[in-house]
Amino acid sequence: MSETWNILDPTAPKPVLEHQLEINRRHFFGRGSSGIGVAALAAMMSRERLSAQGRLSGFPSFAPKAKRVIYLFQNGAPTHVDLFDYKPRLHKMHGKPVPEEYIGSKRFSTMTGNPKGKLMLQSIEPFRQYGDSGAWVSDLMPYTGKIADQLCFLKGLHTDAVNHAPAISFLLSGGQLPGRPTLGAWLNYGLGSASEELPGFVAMTSVSKGTSCGQIFYDFYWGSGFLPTRYQGVKFRGSRDPVLYLKNPDGLDPALRRRLLDDLAALNELKFQQVGDPEIRTRIAQYEMAYRMQTSVPELTDFSDEPDHVLDLYGPQVREPGTFAYNCLMARRLAERGVSFVQCMHAGWDQHNSLTTELYNQCRDTDQPSAGLVQDLKMRGLLDDTLVIWGGEFGRTPFIQGDIKNRKRWGRDHHPYAFTTWLAGGGVKPGITYGASDDLGINAVEDRVHVHDFQATLLHLLGIDHERLTYRFQGRHFRLTDVHGHVVHPIIA
Repeated sequence: MSETWNILDPTAPKPVLEHQLEINRRHFFGRGSSGIGVAALAAMMSRERLSAQGRLSGFPSFAPKAKRVIYLFQNGAPTHVDLFDYKPRLHKMHGKPVPEEYIGSKRFSTMTGNPKGKLMLQSIEPFRQYGDSGAWVSDLMPYTGKIADQLCFLKGLHTDAVNHAPAISFLLSGGQLPGRPTLGAWLNYGLGSASEELPGFVAMTSVSKGTSCGQIFYDFYWGSGFLPTRYQGVKFRGSRDPVLYLKNPDGLDPALRRRLLDDLAALNELKFQQVGDPEIRTRIAQYEMAYRMQTSVPELTDFSDEPDHVLDLYGPQVREPGTFAYNCLMARRLAERGVSFVQCMHAGWDQHNSLTTELYNQCRDTDQPSAGLVQDLKMRGLLDDTLVIWGGEFGRTPFIQGDIKNRKRWGRDHHPYAFTTWLAGGGVKPGITYGASDDLGINAVEDRVHVHDFQATLLHLLGIDHERLTYRFQGRHFRLTDVHGHVVHPIIA
């Protein structure tokens, strides 16, 4: 005899409680099928409002500049004053206390605490100007410098969070706490995908070999939050077999697999008709996508059709699965196959005491592949409608963390008040710098761009009014930009 549980029993297993609650709801709606049940189903259907193309009805709201996004996200926060934000006065102030008027009552991480008396630290390598735009780029990033005329540098960015996970969540989802849909999930929900053989949102991660300051890659960085999980990012592993369990077991031929999936889909559809849980439809869609990926993924990861001059753009690590260079080439191959949002996350930038070692490694691993991706997209005619983004969750302090007499242990702490990101393609003006920090790189002071402004601008480039792309959850309408955000029109071509 099966064991029974009381729904009010706190020791009852969670699946049992969920099942009992589900039955109660089903019976309730069944008894009221001509009234509240029909109304609930209508509300659910109107909330989805998906067209035959898989996109939300009414989107894009206007002609988009970009059709797809490749986000080269640098976990751990690259140091703006050492890479792109040249500050001559910082060299003159080297070793002197940070001016108190620049700091005020600003909040820093607990590693800095009160910044009073902290010593200013000069850029660790020289800067030089590149191209017709005259953009200042550190000698640490020579390949990026060579494509400076293709880039739009945002130097007045600022954020609200002072620690990594909340800041990354804030930048990607609009909220510091996990649980909201990320940018890729919002786009997957609103615009759908042009690919039937691959997911609309793919995430890949990498970390420099031997790094001592890697960041944790939390799944919520590519999560769908309260959106149905069919919109979350699919993480590709760093190997030549990036998606597990795609291959059929020995002895199972494709025809049998097809019949199996058809029968399973029929059973799941019956369950959906009973309870109306959108996650059941997600399950059906995932099985179907996995079936199609059995042929698309092996072709995607086969670089044998890539000529040497293209591989050379990305640098020597491009043939090594799991590296940033490999992921950048994978991002281009995904983009040209119709994937709408590719998120390449690279960790190791959290240089609290390793600027003179780790920073060199990070730049060596990411500089050439990032520039190579932009050049590759341009050669293929894809850059015009592909938005490439390079940047982290915040910047790093222009003052030192550590002993200024011990160069081997120089470091910088987290810095949310000014940081730099660059954009390329996708309807963004090339060869410009927008915004500026003060003469020490401490505060964004000119044409400031808040994270929500940044998000609103990205959506605008994709043809989306950020105030219209919403989802009703727990009694209110949510959006990526929360209740804030203004489009930065001066950077749009």
